[in-house]
Amino acid sequence: MSNVIGRISAGVCGFVTEVQATSEDQQHVSFQVTTTCENIKSLAETLPEVDAYAELGAGFDGELHQAFRASLRGCCSGCVVPAGIFKAMQIAAGVALPGAISIEFVKSA
Repeated sequence: MSNVIGRISAGVCGFVTEVQATSEDQQHVSFQVTTTCENIKSLAETLPEVDAYAELGAGFDGELHQAFRASLRGCCSGCVVPAGIFKAMQIAAGVALPGAISIEFVKSA
C-alpha cells in the first residue's frame, strides 16, 4: 500500500488543504481531503477513486481535471490545490517522487 499526505498552502487567501492519496495496488488512488476552504470542501466531495495511469494518459481530460473544472470557477480557477491533488495521485501510484513544490510571485515595477 502506498500512502502520501500533502499540505498545500493556497496563497494569499490563507486557506490550507491537506490531501491524503492512498493506493492499494499502485494504480487505483483514493483521496481524503481536509481544508479550510469551502470551495475545496465541495470539490473534495466529488473526487472519485481514479486509475492513475488512465489519468496520466487523459491529461487535462481525466476524471480529476473534470472534477476540478466542475467545482472551481472564477478566481478559484487559478488555485494550486488541484495541482497538488494530481501530484499526490502520481506519488501514491509510484510514478512520481515526493518532494517540495513551491510557487512564489513578486510584483515587478
